[in-house]
Amino acid sequence: MAASSYTASEKQKPLLELEEHEEKHFTSSEIVRDIIIGVSDGLTVPFALAAGLSGADVPSSIILIAGIAEIAAGAVSMGLGGYLAAKSEADHYVRELKREQEEIINAPDIEAAECAEILAQYGAEPHEYEGVVNALKRNPKHWLDFMMKFELGLEKPDPMRAFQSAVAIALSYIMGGLVPLLPYMVVPIAREAMVASVILTILALMIFGFAKGYFTGNQPFKSSIQTAVIGAVASAAAYSIAKVFRA
Repeated sequence: MAASSYTASEKQKPLLELEEHEEKHFTSSEIVRDIIIGVSDGLTVPFALAAGLSGADVPSSIILIAGIAEIAAGAVSMGLGGYLAAKSEADHYVRELKREQEEIINAPDIEAAECAEILAQYGAEPHEYEGVVNALKRNPKHWLDFMMKFELGLEKPDPMRAFQSAVAIALSYIMGGLVPLLPYMVVPIAREAMVASVILTILALMIFGFAKGYFTGNQPFKSSIQTAVIGAVASAAAYSIAKVFRA
């Protein structure tokens, strides 16, 4: 009885450990990617535009109007781009799903062989994966899901993904774009506003770069410096070009 009790306890132990195990993987990578794209361009493009117009000695009011117009156009353009990209991925998944479903129906033996080959690539022996292949053949839905994931590397997209991507990118662009324009809202002299805009935007770029590096698993401090340098170079280029043409 003791041996039997011990065996049952041992069998339950992995299940208990699985219940207590807490996964720490970050699972919102798509939304984070959208936010990174939106904020990155939102901080950089209006920043460069404002710096360029400041170099041409344009009044702060004109820079502010141009900047807001650019933010509106950029948010719509990038949001639409995000929507179309996600929609294209969803359409691609549906096409491949139908094609794979037809192959399972019309050529089950070939698909079963492909399934066995996939399992063999993961180190399974024939006597080990034969049962898995047969089990999948008995359940076409699971078989289809298996082939989509492991043969084609495609995950079923969220039906709301396109809309979420568009909104996330557009709002992130607006939030990022307003940062370099804030000084122009309160400082009437463009050159003075530009100095404040540079300081504020570089600081925002460094904070954003640090957060981006943290959430994407890269070196946060290195990402912070790289992001700030890219923004600074873009604004300096726009300012210099404006000065050259004005001269």
